[in-house]
Amino acid sequence: MSEENRTLVTEFVLTGLTDHLWLQVPLFLVFLVIYLITMVGNLGLTALIWKDPHLHTPMYLFLGGLAFADACTSTSVTPRMLVNFLDRTTMISLAECITQFYVFASSATTECFLLVVMAYDRYVAICNPLLYPVVMSNRLCTQLISISYAIGFLHPLIHVVLLLRLTFCRSNMIHYFYCEILQLFKISCTDPSTNALMIFIFGALIQISTLMTIIISYTRVLFDILKKKSEKGRSKAFSTCSAHLLSVSLYYGTLIFMYVRPASGLAEDQDKMYSLFYTILIPLINPFIYSLRNKEVIGALNKQLSREI
Repeated sequence: MSEENRTLVTEFVLTGLTDHLWLQVPLFLVFLVIYLITMVGNLGLTALIWKDPHLHTPMYLFLGGLAFADACTSTSVTPRMLVNFLDRTTMISLAECITQFYVFASSATTECFLLVVMAYDRYVAICNPLLYPVVMSNRLCTQLISISYAIGFLHPLIHVVLLLRLTFCRSNMIHYFYCEILQLFKISCTDPSTNALMIFIFGALIQISTLMTIIISYTRVLFDILKKKSEKGRSKAFSTCSAHLLSVSLYYGTLIFMYVRPASGLAEDQDKMYSLFYTILIPLINPFIYSLRNKEVIGALNKQLSREI
């Protein structure tokens, strides 16, 4: 290897979603609107749940925690992407790159565990309604949310420590719209096999174990719903769970395709499409999935708006 190629890279260029220059400004406008709606939707929902005492119940406390995690996920990726749309020569330092990965991985891990506790909440509410006020106390809910965030903060540290052992000298071009960890492996001069193995092991452990727990919870819920004699009871139970199941399907489907698969699984453009789903689109649609069909949330929002007016 020549001396030039041995020069260590400490700054990178993110090539973004597309190489077509004429698309940069339209994409900037589209994703700026998406980001603003995402922030208003998620932070607004979090604030509404915090402010309205009627929403201080387990289901809404979990929903508030999920909305905040979604806001963090979107913020970890979208602002930098918006900058790159307007100036493709903007460099991102290695420290910024690792920080971006950490914030994304932390919020994504937190979301996995919050989806599990939300599934458990629905299981207790539907299958054991008489025990629900005793089992799902607000204190337990706060503890479960805290544990989910603690795991979210700690898990990415393993990958950050392993990232620090890598050196980069092949190229400073990351052919992606954010510092996605698998893309960093591609331009590493150090063998990233250990890093990739740990990503696969922890990805499989966290994603598959949490997904299986959710599936088991909702299987039990489904059987209980089918036992209900009244059509009204079935309809209400299905309505309560359908939003959660839609969010789970979209989120886990894209995450598992990205991180729990063989390294040569997908083309780069397909990778970008899956990443767009779990970093930008899912945080956008989650607050609307959970709140538009929810009479209590709509009622609380109308009450707050009437007070402001």
